[in-house]
Amino acid sequence: QVQLVESGGQLVQAGGSLRLSCRASRTLIMFNTMGWYRQAPGKEREFVAIIGGGGHTRYGESVEGRFRISRNKLNNAVFLQMDNLTSEDTAIYYCNGRLPGSGAEHWGQGTQVTVSS
Repeated sequence: QVQLVESGGQLVQAGGSLRLSCRASRTLIMFNTMGWYRQAPGKEREFVAIIGGGGHTRYGESVEGRFRISRNKLNNAVFLQMDNLTSEDTAIYYCNGRLPGSGAEHWGQGTQVTVSS
């Protein structure tokens, strides 16, 4: 069983930046895609960004141009650089990894990002 562990969430002022990290507990299990989702209070989980094995990226409309996802395949880690944060970005951010073949998904426990206006 592989676990994903997020870190980097904290309180930040509007206009500021944060960098979230997510690392898998086992580096021998390589995910096909890794990504980030978020869930704000009272709202459904929302897609944020995803990166494929070849480095192709895709972003949610609300974060396009402000967030950047990157990946360290050697360490089975994924990162989310978040710039120009607004209060609308306040949420719990979850890391996601999808295995090749089966497509089985793994989720982290989440990290809280709070943006004060």
